[in-house]
Amino acid sequence: MLPEKPKGFMTFTREVASEAPVEERIQHFREFVQPLPPEKLREQAYRCMNCGIPFCHNGCPLGNQIPDFNDLVKDDDWKEALRVLHSTNNFPEFTGRVCPAPCEHACVLGINEPPVTIEMIEREIAERGWREGWITPELPEQRTSKRIAVIGSGPAGLAAAQQLNRAGHNVVVYERADEAGGLLTYGIPAFKLSKEVVFRRVNQMKEEGVEFRMNAEVGKNVPLSELDQFDAVLITIGSTVARTFDGMNVPGANLKGIHAAMEFLPQQTKRLLGKTIEDLEILATDKDVIVIGGGDTGSDCVGTSIRQKCRSLLNIELLPKPPVERAPDNPWPNYAFTLKTSSSHKEGGERAYCMLTKQFEDDGAGNVAALHAVKIDWSAPDAQGRRKMTEIPGSEMRIPCQLVLLAMGFTQPEAGAFAEQLGIEMAKNRFGLAIKVDANFMTSRPGYFAAGDARRGQSLVVWAIHEGREAARAIDIHLMGSSSLPAYNSAGYDSLQDNVTRS
Repeated sequence: MLPEKPKGFMTFTREVASEAPVEERIQHFREFVQPLPPEKLREQAYRCMNCGIPFCHNGCPLGNQIPDFNDLVKDDDWKEALRVLHSTNNFPEFTGRVCPAPCEHACVLGINEPPVTIEMIEREIAERGWREGWITPELPEQRTSKRIAVIGSGPAGLAAAQQLNRAGHNVVVYERADEAGGLLTYGIPAFKLSKEVVFRRVNQMKEEGVEFRMNAEVGKNVPLSELDQFDAVLITIGSTVARTFDGMNVPGANLKGIHAAMEFLPQQTKRLLGKTIEDLEILATDKDVIVIGGGDTGSDCVGTSIRQKCRSLLNIELLPKPPVERAPDNPWPNYAFTLKTSSSHKEGGERAYCMLTKQFEDDGAGNVAALHAVKIDWSAPDAQGRRKMTEIPGSEMRIPCQLVLLAMGFTQPEAGAFAEQLGIEMAKNRFGLAIKVDANFMTSRPGYFAAGDARRGQSLVVWAIHEGREAARAIDIHLMGSSSLPAYNSAGYDSLQDNVTRS
């Protein structure tokens, strides 16, 4: 018997979905999270305090109505919970798997107790919807005569395409890869996000009337002149130029065996999908692997290398080890920049912080044989908040390796094939470059819009979905003068400001 709602958070403790044992899950590339039974999920929904001011709304870039769907799950009304969730999020099964849950970091209960398990509940609402057949194609009541091209089918492109199609427009999505989904398909490993989960949404969109053109790279095998037939064009190509050691004067950085993460990760997905790998095959099997970069992409390289049966694995990071608890300058309800241990890091290998790469050693045949590094010290921040990096004398080390994976982030979109020819301006941001837009997502070329990582720089899947939805509404207003598509519902928030969270 469940207690009265106001006592839920005092009655139940936080529980999360269990994971298959490490020794079992590293033998395959399938998802391994084992969800809680429905009654346990209802107990977790009871923990939501239905706050007068729900800070989780502000923590979520999509403005998900979290207390509302928690309350519905508590009452066992899963179908209505799905409707509420879909009103702000096109793809809750994606965010329920791969989002770092900034909403949970902003949960009021989290001030002095473990926060509500919002992400897990979100995922299970969506999965219940698929199992029960509640998620079906939603065709527009009527069609307009407007045609819109969406370039790129990552989370921003998919969200925008679905919204624009539901507004009645005729949408064509151009994707340079052989499958839709962008990083959802070829960036995030299958053990975190099954490709069937992505493809079932793509199939739903196809049944709704969205046209997908695969192996179609605009500016290369798709002439720019083809875009002239559309009333509007939305660029959602992501930020995919990887940060490497180019220009950093690191000897040996061009040796064989040193690869960007996004050369390595897509290959494993292609193997699982039974596709041919046309480039040089990259495998971690029986190798000493070093992953440089401590973020999500680095974690994905760790989990993939372990499943490929690497001999050893070291994940190194330039920055200091994050604190276990919030720092004084990182208060609630801001995203907690604390030590995160991913499921992949639990599976093996070691992590090292404050490591500066000095050079890569040649084995004599042009292959990487070792990484030479030095430990560094980060001084206390100055008045501007800047830290100074200092090498620690005598801390030099040589680490044998035959495969080095660079997961150091991304600097800009691969827009060179068409941006200059179309007269689309770029702008500097904290990562490098991005497509410049105005407050309505329009670029310097009238009728051409940009959203997602291509506009804001590398970020989260949840931010990409938000941007796609907002850009779709802006395009609808541009074409029709008004829009029935929903807008982000947090009062006073400017969707083009990066002021909620960062990855």
